[in-house]
Amino acid sequence: MHTRTLGQGLQVSAIGLGAMGMSQSYGPNPGDRDAMIAVLRGAVDQGVTFFDTAEVYGPYVNEELVGEALAPLRERVVIATKFGWRIEDGKSVGLDSRPEQIKRVADASLRRLRVDTLDLFYQHRVDPDVPIEDVAGTVGELVKAGKVRHFGLSEAAAATIRRAHAVHPVTAVQSEYSLWTRDPEPEVLPSCAELGIGFVPFSPLGKGFLTGAVTTTDFPASDIRASIPRFAADNRAANQALVDHITGLARAKDATSGQVALAWLLAQSPAIVPIPGTRRLERIQENAAATQVPLSADDLADLNALADRVGVQGNRYNEHHMSLVDR
Repeated sequence: MHTRTLGQGLQVSAIGLGAMGMSQSYGPNPGDRDAMIAVLRGAVDQGVTFFDTAEVYGPYVNEELVGEALAPLRERVVIATKFGWRIEDGKSVGLDSRPEQIKRVADASLRRLRVDTLDLFYQHRVDPDVPIEDVAGTVGELVKAGKVRHFGLSEAAAATIRRAHAVHPVTAVQSEYSLWTRDPEPEVLPSCAELGIGFVPFSPLGKGFLTGAVTTTDFPASDIRASIPRFAADNRAANQALVDHITGLARAKDATSGQVALAWLLAQSPAIVPIPGTRRLERIQENAAATQVPLSADDLADLNALADRVGVQGNRYNEHHMSLVDR
């Protein structure tokens, strides 16, 4: 797999791996920890060098999993993690990006990930109670102390990104972006391009929907999609037209729908690095091969207009989670 460069010269594989689903959010968690470790290590063998986790995934257990799996491969990988939550009794109970909290999280993440330095440290959600200048300054102190290499933001608005970047350089912004979630396009992506900041789409496959594999709305309570309006029965049926079109193009390209969705993202900018999540090595192999899917100018123009043409029904988050998005 070829590499791409985020902000501040950070080189990573063109497609990364989001590890969250190995510990939460998509139905019953896998009981075989060794199997997940094998998947993470197998991803490196497939050329993946960019791994994404967070203290709140689990909480904590996802960082521990990633840390154990990648410790023998440390020199070959870039690991991103996140701060920004107050966690009590094993649950996140609100946002917390106070400087002292950021420093506590950094030290704890270093231990769980078994590293000397956090490669990329994102603010997970913008905290309206803490000026972003204070957040950026605190991460800057951690950079000077050698505990962090790069600073990132997640689900941040363009104005917030600019304010943070003026205090300490932002290497990457991570937000949801895909063929059915185009929110970053009007302001965030142009701001990142202007400032030389990389962009990392999470849920680049629409939480599985864009692969064509989601054929039900009967999700268990432990699956995040059970609470997302876009996956409600009526909305899923309406959104099927989007998937059907992608599937048709994929068939013509001798590719999968997921590969076309990832190839479209890669074509938007050389500084975009999607991080699809999976628990299966064969899916990592499939996703990695998306870098080889050729999309013509006509293909891209058609896909660019697709969501406007067929429409996307339902919000991408429930009301509570939408309230945490910086806008």
